[in-house]
Amino acid sequence: MTLMNDEFIPYGKQSIDEQDIEAVCKVLRSDWLTSGPSVTEFECALAAFVGATYGVAVNSGTAALHCAMYALGIGQGDEVILPTMTFAATANSIVFQGGTPVFADVNPATLLIDIGCIEALITSKTKAIIVVDFAGQPCDYDVLRELSDKHSLALIADSCHALGAEYHGKRLGSQADMTVFSFHPVKPITTGEGGMVVTANKEYASRMRLFRNHGISTDFRQREEQGAWQYEMVDLGFNYRISDIQCALGITQLKKLPLFLEKREAVAKLYDQKFDTLSKITPLKRLPDAKSAWHLYVVKLPDVAIREDAFNKMREAGIGVNVHYIPVHLHPYYRNNFAMSLGDCPIAEKVYESILTLPIWPGMTEKNVTTVVETLMECV
Repeated sequence: MTLMNDEFIPYGKQSIDEQDIEAVCKVLRSDWLTSGPSVTEFECALAAFVGATYGVAVNSGTAALHCAMYALGIGQGDEVILPTMTFAATANSIVFQGGTPVFADVNPATLLIDIGCIEALITSKTKAIIVVDFAGQPCDYDVLRELSDKHSLALIADSCHALGAEYHGKRLGSQADMTVFSFHPVKPITTGEGGMVVTANKEYASRMRLFRNHGISTDFRQREEQGAWQYEMVDLGFNYRISDIQCALGITQLKKLPLFLEKREAVAKLYDQKFDTLSKITPLKRLPDAKSAWHLYVVKLPDVAIREDAFNKMREAGIGVNVHYIPVHLHPYYRNNFAMSLGDCPIAEKVYESILTLPIWPGMTEKNVTTVVETLMECV
């Protein structure tokens, strides 16, 4: 198959305009490039947008997950349950703290965590459950909240795919004890790199702010305001700070998020219409009480051979399809260090062989969607 497009159609792409550029330039002309007022403004704006009390901004979604595990006090011997169908960072954040990830299988229709298998994984060492709003679709938080409360476990939402998504008409941000977002360029909004944890728990927020700043009790801006130089490192932390440059971009991007979500949903509906009569191409199932942020549009193909053929041919045709994800328990690190193996999460392992991620981003046109669908139909 020869290249069909004048330019490559990526699976995801940022949407930046002059307003964003001017906001960044304004900070570059200011006195604060980091630890300044734009960080606080972004934290407050995003927390308010999702209905949370506190926001703690950091330099990546991975750092945000790590901060959440630190805030919980995850340590040696602690177990945290999570779905295997996610990016490696979800599990890595547990390991960074010395904890043990316990991988749960997924629902084959949605690729969300199989809630029915969680209880069997809970032991006396279990301290928390991390759920992943895969592709932007929220999990069933009513059931998850009931289950976590029953066993006195913290509930963490890895919503890195799902900023702006809704559960029972309410934006994600208050359903779990902590909710984690990512601002990578392919996510609903971008700060270049960046992440944030939102929570209603003041102690969690304080611990995360300490952790992102080397474990030091005050940051530079606080010392400037106090006219003081003294500081104390009270715990071992990291430099996970995000800059004012990034947060200025985040502030303007957040204002456009509702429009971005509308455009993503419109692309998803176009895909839905075109795949409605094609039995060999199956989009993920939607939950009735949830509204997706449409970070990814994932379809299931008949088998691994067809998936591999479609992947290669579509790439040759200039269409940036992808695969999300290799189940984390199958990565060599987890096989070698946590005795994981093929067969531990059979549903995720089987579904992984057939899934393909199609391009979706706010700037996609109907022509782009038609090109993607027609090319995929040729392959299947």
